[in-house]
Amino acid sequence: MDLRKLKTLIDLVSDSNVSELEITEAEGKVRIVKGVPPGPVAYVAAPVPAAQPVAEAAAAPAAIAPAAAPAIKGHVAKSPMVGTFYRSPSPGAKAFVEIGSTVKEGETVCIIEAMKILNEIEADKAGTITQILCENGQAVEYGQPLFVIE
Repeated sequence: MDLRKLKTLIDLVSDSNVSELEITEAEGKVRIVKGVPPGPVAYVAAPVPAAQPVAEAAAAPAAIAPAAAPAIKGHVAKSPMVGTFYRSPSPGAKAFVEIGSTVKEGETVCIIEAMKILNEIEADKAGTITQILCENGQAVEYGQPLFVIE
């Protein structure tokens, strides 16, 4: 289909009350759909419900976090990036560390997959793994606790 003809069709759809136009010719098929602009109700209604739960959600972790913090004794190894946490190098392989494992500083303790790259995460302190705070395959955030090392 000729570009001039296509532009003319687009202009006709945009200037008319037609919301959709489909034309089939020997060379191919063209479908033009006019986008419907969002109404003012969507702009007015959306922020009000969204603002309320965000404020409640922000207050809830603050109330929970101080109660959970004293339960952890020892050094907390945290995630250096956002990604997916894996305890072993491959699905059938043995985990890098278990509870009770002794680790040296710089020893690989897990893998975090970020943007299809497997990043080996090393222990930042020598000691014994006393807690594993993430499940295999769980999404983790930057700074999220992964292990407790004593």
